Amino acid sequence: MASSKVILIGSAVVGLLMILPSGRAAAEDQTPAAAAESSIISQKGAPPSQKDLFFSRDRHLLYIALPGTLEGSAYRNGLGIVVLDVDNNYSFVKRITTWDVPASRDAQQVAGVTASPVTNMIYVAARDRLGAFDLATDKMVWQNSYDGKCCERPQITPDGKLLVVGSNLRDFWYVVNPMTGKLIAKIQTPLTVAAHNLNLSPDGKLAFMSSTRSKVLSIGDLGSYKTIKTVTFDDAVRPFVLNHDATRIYANINNFLGFEVGDVETGKVIERVEVPGFGWRAKWDDSRRGHTPHNCPGHGIALIPDEKELWVVDVLNNYVHVFDNTKENPVLMDSIKTTAWPLWITIGLDGKFAYISSGDIIDVKTHKIIGQMRDEYGRQLASEKLLDMTFTDGVVQRVSNQFGNGLESAVSAAAVGASPATTDR
Repeated sequence: MASSKVILIGSAVVGLLMILPSGRAAAEDQTPAAAAESSIISQKGAPPSQKDLFFSRDRHLLYIALPGTLEGSAYRNGLGIVVLDVDNNYSFVKRITTWDVPASRDAQQVAGVTASPVTNMIYVAARDRLGAFDLATDKMVWQNSYDGKCCERPQITPDGKLLVVGSNLRDFWYVVNPMTGKLIAKIQTPLTVAAHNLNLSPDGKLAFMSSTRSKVLSIGDLGSYKTIKTVTFDDAVRPFVLNHDATRIYANINNFLGFEVGDVETGKVIERVEVPGFGWRAKWDDSRRGHTPHNCPGHGIALIPDEKELWVVDVLNNYVHVFDNTKENPVLMDSIKTTAWPLWITIGLDGKFAYISSGDIIDVKTHKIIGQMRDEYGRQLASEKLLDMTFTDGVVQRVSNQFGNGLESAVSAAAVGASPATTDR
């Protein structure tokens, strides 16, 4: 025979539960909804703990590596990785320690950052070392200085098996094991000296490698670790991005405000697009202009995921210029005034927001600045090295690219007027 027990919290009666002699709740007393829930729990395991009910397992975060630019003091925003909560108005979450640098010395600039859902690590390149940090613990897993000639802009292949990183302004790139940091090979680029920027094809089979001083962009095969092709531009190649199938390269070049488009098959420039107006040529040629960041009129470029727009920065006037890329000859459609030098563009997940190294956050759809990235002291952040990531239970689910490349899913969806299911970069 069943007995009754009254459960009390303080003096309040909060529930009456029929308990069988075996201690199990009487199934016949459950409502249909409760019985269904009980069935689901029995199939999927125990229900969430009380702690889980109060804390979300999902996070959407920005990881901003510092010092993330050569332009300005190395200590303007401090050192490490500042983490911001995208879903909570970009509020400050924490600062992750990377390397402990004596106060009497300048910290080496962070030269690039990448991350992988496969390894659940973020990889930070500085001008004298490369380090891997576990995103579940924020602790360093490994670091390596190799032969003392690293490191620039790292990228990890989609399968998480290879990490490619540039030497420090030399004529080769390192290929390393992402789990251990062990050197696997070097890709020699005799025509591309002063290794600087690196991008990978969507399938992770090709490495696109550029320099601060060479007109020649080298393309390396990650199966043989050899340079197999080159594309020659009209001046030294600066930041560049790839279209969705890596058949086109959109690049900033020295002494030019705008971009050139390189054809991977022919190895030649097929289009040259200049930013009209804004008096950039007169300003660039003026001997009194003083220092220009990165010694380049435009050091930043990005495609939005569906490739309908191409964005370039203007450091002479502090603008981001937006081109309509749906036309045979891209035309300027908008210009966005930034609050400080714009030196890099990172397109966030799903292509909703553009993160500018000036610290500005731009709504991609409206072309309006909606806020600024700030550290724990309210200082506007200035970094060219940041990633947009989502997490579940401390494990990376999706991660943006340092470079604003086109995406196959977004391009295909736009062609049929649909939204892509995912737009992982």
